[in-house]
Amino acid sequence: MSTLHYTEAGTGTPFVLLHAFPLDSEMWRPQWEALGSRFGIVAIDLPGYGQSPAQPGWSVDSAADGVAEVLAKLALPRVVVGGLSLGGYVAMAFARRHADRLSGLILADTRSETDDAPGKDNRNRLIALTKEFGPSKVYEGMLPKVLCDETRAKRPAVVENVRAIAARQSADGVIGGLAALRDRPDATPELDRIAVPTLILVGEEDGVTPPAMSESMAKRIRGSKLVRLPAAGHLSNVENPAAFNAALTEFLS
Repeated sequence: MSTLHYTEAGTGTPFVLLHAFPLDSEMWRPQWEALGSRFGIVAIDLPGYGQSPAQPGWSVDSAADGVAEVLAKLALPRVVVGGLSLGGYVAMAFARRHADRLSGLILADTRSETDDAPGKDNRNRLIALTKEFGPSKVYEGMLPKVLCDETRAKRPAVVENVRAIAARQSADGVIGGLAALRDRPDATPELDRIAVPTLILVGEEDGVTPPAMSESMAKRIRGSKLVRLPAAGHLSNVENPAAFNAALTEFLS
């Protein structure tokens, strides 16, 4: 069975949430606290994050298989799977590899394309930086990019929460995540094969995976719904949880 750790919260029919890099399932607390009275939530730690052990050489595909093993352990034959950023890449891999287990898909602040050559070079640079100086060099450099100006200026508690979650991740976890991001396949050709209800969420101020990338995915996934979230950057679920949760509630209902 899967070695991936997961947190169960709430009551009702469960759905799965997969976290961003370099965080863990704790980033979904604003969702399980607000939605737990109506829905069940299974928040999974990807390999090397949170309480999941590191798995050298893991990929978005192998992580998707690990999610399927969690569902088997929980006796959930079909489920809605959602992911943000790195979690979105794993969710798309799950849709490709385990379509028979999927009843709905949520893609937040993510994209279907793989890294281009400069992007891969940057992942390698960050891997080398982590090996030499530790993970703090990576997440401190990322914070201004993943949180919008308004969040950084007006929501210090959000900034500190994201920093605290990132700070507790291991160097092995960060390095493994960077390699999985670097080596992920192009999911674009698979988008038109997605046949389940799909919700696409993106922060209006997302500079990492800008709204145009979400619009492109929405055009390719038949019947999908795109929601742009104001006052939010790349980590839209923590930057504007009210709007994020409202969109989830409407979709899941």
